[in-house]
Amino acid sequence: HKEAQFQFKTMKLQPDRMEVQAVTGYGPGWLAINGEKYTTSLMIHWGGMRQALAAAGPEALSAPDFAAMADWPVELVLYGSGARQVFPPAAWLAPLMLKRVGFEAMDTEAACRTYNILAAEGRKVGALLLLAPA
Repeated sequence: HKEAQFQFKTMKLQPDRMEVQAVTGYGPGWLAINGEKYTTSLMIHWGGMRQALAAAGPEALSAPDFAAMADWPVELVLYGSGARQVFPPAAWLAPLMLKRVGFEAMDTEAACRTYNILAAEGRKVGALLLLAPA
């Protein structure tokens, strides 16, 4: 009786080179977009838009921060809420829902990874990324 032999292959989650804007680094108090380092929270989207946010944490956000993203050419918004997952008030998401834009909340590190995967797949994705304190 012969034993079955299995071969396992590794899979890369990110290509060596992306044709869209990508999060290329993240750490406490900073993140990098296409190699450019930022020390402020950001809103970004797959097509290259970047907008700095004054908000240092989820408690500093407001409904207009989420409403602004409803006007972007995106099909999904990822919300990276810092070091831990924090959901915004449901009423703040109404402009996104009215335009049928999907929404996912997660910690910022997970949002960065998810954004890169979706953008590399050609998805029209945006992200609101809050920095965890340094």
